[in-house]
Amino acid sequence: MRGDNWQSIIFDFDGVIVESADIKTSAFADLYQSYGASIVKEVVRYHKLNGGLSRYKKFHYFQQHLLKRSPLTQSEEEKLDETFSRLVVNAVINSDSVPGADKFIQIEASRIPLFIASGTPEAELNKIVAHRGLNAYFTGVRGSPKSKETIIAEILSAHDFTPERVLMIGDAIIDYQSAKANNLAFLGRVRVGDKNPFPKYVKTVPDLQSLLS
Repeated sequence: MRGDNWQSIIFDFDGVIVESADIKTSAFADLYQSYGASIVKEVVRYHKLNGGLSRYKKFHYFQQHLLKRSPLTQSEEEKLDETFSRLVVNAVINSDSVPGADKFIQIEASRIPLFIASGTPEAELNKIVAHRGLNAYFTGVRGSPKSKETIIAEILSAHDFTPERVLMIGDAIIDYQSAKANNLAFLGRVRVGDKNPFPKYVKTVPDLQSLLS
């Protein structure tokens, strides 16, 4: 994959740059623990099936479809968001990098603009990226509330990239769908032992170490 004539690379964050996917899963489980084991099981299942989806959309889904309650108010959403952030921010800052990710980012940033498109709230994402010392390598660090599809479209428009010459690296089906909707090339990251969420024809790697050779 290195050496291809990419104009840019767009990275998902959790599970692509940092090994934080399990941190987010545990946080969702903790957040809904008081509702019982069956609810927690469904929360975790939905979260894993919809990796990369904004946490806010998940909060609203859980409220209406699992808890069978009235839609979340703004204050309720903010409370859930604050609690979730407390559970994950420091853990993500201190989590391990995906093997090869830091070196790959350093090499590619020296030749082309790099971006992050994540479902994590943008302010929180920028804080994490800065604390990990990565912000200098990225031209843009983008997160929710905008969707990944919208974020990618805005990156393409702002920088006049040719979509087919932009690569997205993601670990969730929403990453693939967002890339495909914008006609981007796509590479999936599937951690060893994890279920592959992508169609069989999508190229995948177990980490980013293989991209360095």
